[in-house]
Amino acid sequence: MTALTVGALLIAALVLLVLIGMEIAVALFAVAFAGVWIIRDNFDLAMRLLSITAYNGIADYLFATIPLFVLMGLLVSISNVGRDTFEVAEQLLRRLAGGLGVATVAANTVFAAVTGVSIASAAVFTRVAVPEMRRHGYRAGFAAGTVAGSSVLGMLIPPSLLLIIYGVLAEVSIGQMFVAGVIPGLILAFGFVTMIVLMARLRPGFVFDQAGRAESAPAAADIPALGTREIAVKLVPILLLVALVLGGLYSGFFTPTEAGGVGAFGAFLIALARRKLDRNRIWEVLRQTGTVSVAILILLIAAGFYSRMLSVAGIPNAIGDLVRMGGIGPYGFLLLYAVLLLLLGMILDSSSILLIMVPIAAPIAQSMGFDLIHFGIVTVIAVEIGLLTPPFGISVFTVHNTLADRNVGVEQVFLGTAPFILVMLAALLAIALFPALTLALL
Repeated sequence: MTALTVGALLIAALVLLVLIGMEIAVALFAVAFAGVWIIRDNFDLAMRLLSITAYNGIADYLFATIPLFVLMGLLVSISNVGRDTFEVAEQLLRRLAGGLGVATVAANTVFAAVTGVSIASAAVFTRVAVPEMRRHGYRAGFAAGTVAGSSVLGMLIPPSLLLIIYGVLAEVSIGQMFVAGVIPGLILAFGFVTMIVLMARLRPGFVFDQAGRAESAPAAADIPALGTREIAVKLVPILLLVALVLGGLYSGFFTPTEAGGVGAFGAFLIALARRKLDRNRIWEVLRQTGTVSVAILILLIAAGFYSRMLSVAGIPNAIGDLVRMGGIGPYGFLLLYAVLLLLLGMILDSSSILLIMVPIAAPIAQSMGFDLIHFGIVTVIAVEIGLLTPPFGISVFTVHNTLADRNVGVEQVFLGTAPFILVMLAALLAIALFPALTLALL
């Protein structure tokens, strides 16, 4: 049995182990160790590679980015920034058809720029936006679907944990990945807004409880009015934080790690100013930061070991040769890759997909002439779609479980996300065909 055959069987075994419930980090370590041992018939070599990977895998200043951005996101979450942002957007867009849906997308866009985690956005806005949308006559499925659909912006608009993970796996600049995610994130947000407004006007029966219903003036007037001072108090701190972090990254004044430190300190000041921190909350935030960060870093060590096993087996080179001999060309490869990511998204979570696929696909993409920054944005968008597709759809299940309403079935939420999936597919196609949409800012 050749090394390539063994490598292919081990990849299949990895997917199977994850599907039956084994933790992705444990599965990566087990498969990588077994692969090196079997291919080289050398137990000592497998042990040495494991120790080298564990020691060198995250021994870099850059990896401080992860706990710092996680800390920033958690501090922002306990400061009720999501609720305040939604209330301001609700006030400004209250007279627009589908205005509360647009407000949810707008608030999610701002919230995504300081959290980087879609699940956090889904949980926050399920509690904030869905009750308000239902009170104004929106269909429960569409309201929940809007929250789930727009929550994926957290994985694309920097700082994003998925962009960090991809940057580490593909060995590209995380700062460049952050900057490259801005335009695609705004394209997605604009596409969501356009879709909601058009559906509210052209297909109101899908959006509102009663066919043909639009938000009436009395319903809009029912939204509590906010004065200029209240709007400033709710919105200015978070906008300053976003401008500080992204502006520092875009200008090159901050490295990603420095931006994470500045952002975490800014979020700490916001939480203090809003009197949301006490001894218990500070400890809980620090505990959650440690838990999330260690889990991600262990995954990255496991992925590094898995990547070494793939190199030993010659998987990336062999697949690259097959693709070139098949004559499908670079964009044929990109199409097949995107389809595979979409299919995997139906059964695996986003981090698992990146950890399994990027070490295989990134070297092939680079050998076929793709810029790895552009390739990374395409990868993350395709993986994001998996957050909304059945049967896994983790964002959908997060919204459904947080909502905890027996009258709203998970199938209704999946149906509500369908228009958002179509917008994301259109954006994926446009960004895949026009790399300048990701590289124009670099």
